[in-house]
Amino acid sequence: MNWDIVKGNWKHFRGRVKEQWGHLTDDDLDRINGKREQLLGRLQEKFGITKHEANARIAEWEHDYRDDPIKMPDPKDPFATRL
Repeated sequence: MNWDIVKGNWKHFRGRVKEQWGHLTDDDLDRINGKREQLLGRLQEKFGITKHEANARIAEWEHDYRDDPIKMPDPKDPFATRL
């Protein structure tokens, strides 16, 4: 998953993150603001898990999202439109 695209389309992805990790507050989501490292830290804090476990959960979410019917444009395609 390209996190530059996530950051650029954070309003869309914010809801997806909230669906996955419902205990994250709006303040948490504002702090994350499309940044993977911020999400990683928030998951560690909120769920009391290790960095390794948080990385694994994010990677699983990224993998699951890959099959989502809403596809993100290829960042290398100059004609692709962004959400």
